[in-house]
Amino acid sequence: MAVRKLKERSKTRSELKLLWQTGMKDYVTAIAWCPTGNRLAASSAAGEVAVYSLKTGEANFLQGAQGESVSALAISANGQFLAAGGQSGNIWIWQLQGEGLEVVITPITTLPHDRTWIDCLQWHPHQSLLAFNLGRYAQVWDAADQTVVTTLDFDTSSVLNIDWHPQGQQLSLGGNQSIKTWQSADWDDDPEVREIGGASEAIAWSLDGIYLASGGNDRSVMVWATDSPHPWRMQGFPGKVRQLAWSRPAGGAPLLASVSGEGIVVWRKEIDPSAGWSPEVLEAHQDTVRGVAFQPGSLLLASAADDVLLCLLCKATRLGQVLTGAPGGFSCLSWSPQGTALAAGGSQGELLVWSEATTGKGFG
Repeated sequence: MAVRKLKERSKTRSELKLLWQTGMKDYVTAIAWCPTGNRLAASSAAGEVAVYSLKTGEANFLQGAQGESVSALAISANGQFLAAGGQSGNIWIWQLQGEGLEVVITPITTLPHDRTWIDCLQWHPHQSLLAFNLGRYAQVWDAADQTVVTTLDFDTSSVLNIDWHPQGQQLSLGGNQSIKTWQSADWDDDPEVREIGGASEAIAWSLDGIYLASGGNDRSVMVWATDSPHPWRMQGFPGKVRQLAWSRPAGGAPLLASVSGEGIVVWRKEIDPSAGWSPEVLEAHQDTVRGVAFQPGSLLLASAADDVLLCLLCKATRLGQVLTGAPGGFSCLSWSPQGTALAAGGSQGELLVWSEATTGKGFG
């Protein structure tokens, strides 16, 4: 793989400035944004769940420290439901009503699943359907009706990750040796099975729904086009590929960022449909990368790591800005849906939110 040494920081038309900072009692495990971008939720390894105002940082703690980690957090596409799950096996569901500081948050149910660590939660992209892992199974739950829609048997291993197709007509589950995809129009039909070499550490549909990617513990990335059963396999990683993030430039080929240890590899699809993917290794961090995400609607790539740095990479190639504020290292990050704010969690419970300081075209 070609290694790209990042250039010196370049001046940008717009930089992020710290909006506010607060803290939780243990490392921040997950961050989720409301669709409007005016609120965000965060959870911690101590079991806390809180909702924050983007503008003021004012917090509404829905759950205090309970001694068991809350590992997964998700807000529905319509912004009406917040789901949290973790070490206890419980899934907590709250309803969010109202806007701004007038929001009313009401607990509506708790779904208990003893001896099952819930670490995968994802809402349907258009409906109030929540998918989550249950050992060798995954379940889809309807928040509006408060009923189970289906229980999917992965069969060969535990379900390690979950991802809805962007249009919502398919649900993919990753596990050992395969990725299985069910059609939401007929849950009882047999799933499409894509074989992999080891266990899938991460799966992700591209934003246009054309590609499905898997990062594995066999030190490889596999990508399938929806119109072909034959995948591209990208190898040469130093360890397990634990995270994936997609972006797609307007009118151009898609970009896929993959993380293995402290390394980030950005894959660019060749314009020729029959050609493969060109890699570039970015030397942005000196320690394990914990979070990576493209700014919505752009090629600005954010990466956060144990080395206490959060890097903003313009066009996924050039260092634009370095953010700090988590002395023990960062644990996660998440862009607001509009891409105008960035939130990150720290290993010592720090929660930081930055916003765009100036108007303009941004980093590019």
